[in-house]
Amino acid sequence: MKMGVSIPMTIKIYNSMTRSKETFQPLEENKVKMYVCGPTVYDYIHIGNARPMIFFDVIRRFLERQGYEVRYIVNFTDVDDKLIRKAEQTGLSVPEVADKFIEAFYEDAESLGIRRATVHPRVTENMPEIIEFIQGLVDRGMAYESGGDVFFRTGKFEEYGKLSHQKLEELQYGIRIEVDERKQDPRDFVLWKAAKPGEIKWDSPWGEGRPGWHIECSAMAKKYLGTTIDIHGGGQDLIFPHHECEIAQSEGLHGQTFARYWMHNGYININNEKMSKSLGNGINVKELVKKIRPNVLRFFMLSSHYRNPLNFSDEAIEQAESAVARIENSYLNLGHRLQTVSSLGMNIADEQEVQRLSAEISAILGQFDEKMSDDFNTPDALSAVFELVSLTNHELKKEVADSRQLEMLKQAFDDLNQVLGIISVGDAKGELLDEEVERLIAERTEARRTKNWQRADEIRNLLLEKGIILEDTPQGVRWKRR
Repeated sequence: MKMGVSIPMTIKIYNSMTRSKETFQPLEENKVKMYVCGPTVYDYIHIGNARPMIFFDVIRRFLERQGYEVRYIVNFTDVDDKLIRKAEQTGLSVPEVADKFIEAFYEDAESLGIRRATVHPRVTENMPEIIEFIQGLVDRGMAYESGGDVFFRTGKFEEYGKLSHQKLEELQYGIRIEVDERKQDPRDFVLWKAAKPGEIKWDSPWGEGRPGWHIECSAMAKKYLGTTIDIHGGGQDLIFPHHECEIAQSEGLHGQTFARYWMHNGYININNEKMSKSLGNGINVKELVKKIRPNVLRFFMLSSHYRNPLNFSDEAIEQAESAVARIENSYLNLGHRLQTVSSLGMNIADEQEVQRLSAEISAILGQFDEKMSDDFNTPDALSAVFELVSLTNHELKKEVADSRQLEMLKQAFDDLNQVLGIISVGDAKGELLDEEVERLIAERTEARRTKNWQRADEIRNLLLEKGIILEDTPQGVRWKRR
């Protein structure tokens, strides 16, 4: 029985542009166009990259649960100064560096349960569209060429600063952008960079070179989603200047709203210190998932509201591990009981009892959808998961159970996990047991029945060597991979 909703609920989104919650209304009925800025692929992704990846993956999943068709774009910046430096350091070409870390990105994302975007466009594969976009800005007088570079005329876009809520005349560029005498205005930003000797380059109307950082997202969002999109997301650090510049470019060229809803997740701190390269406290996901189960890391990321800062610490991870274990234990026990009851064909509850449980489950799912519809409030939505855990544990305490009721509970777990992705135990009915492990578990069970404790211990130790941990429960033998 599918318990997901069929009619989209009213969804409220906090729009960074207006700094207020707004009712979500997509451009096209039941369709969502969403663009999220992806990584610059010169190194392995770190925990700061993982937060928006996980959060916007959950948004996409929830919108799909609500019945929306989501076209989801996450780009790769596969050429810029960082990749050029990495290529020089490693002796690889820029494309080889990009290929290596894009593959690593996919591996890390998969480990975290993050589904691939509809399209993961690469800058280098969209150079004609980027050059055409820049030429359009030049033709409109919004950009100009100087010394082989092309700059955006910031002063020509009167609303520059509307996302970061800064006035153009008050913007401070000196911190991150060097003074360039080729600029007509110090606040102008680069769209096209003339190639330096030995650098990777492309032909353009302004000479050989490569695109600036900001222009790539404007061009690729247009190509894959159109001139106006529904949701544009990313980390809080991208509001200025990156997203501010995207708006200026896109709206400067098209004269239309670029994105209807802007969403930004908060920073991650490491032991109460802001994560930064200068402090050297960044943590690569590839190393982190060797120590922390990926679904525990995912739970941790969702345990705080996305707009709030999130503090990574050993204590926080321990709490997340404990919470996930509670959820998984309930789900596993449910699966073992369901396997036993189904094999006996037990449908013993009267219709009133079945309807009573169905109503309780529907209320929990409704609570989940309500919290997620309020600006994707994952910490409150997780409370609905624990309501389901409590309900399930209560039902499992009964000496006899009805397979219909157990199936409803399992379906509810699966529905919520389809959005959150925090349960990682395979299928609760046990189909993932390979032939060898299943045979050994059966042999051990028989050894225990005949009180052959030595053989039972031998089998347990053998499975442990294979990375299989057994746990004897009232519902039967449970196993998991170490």
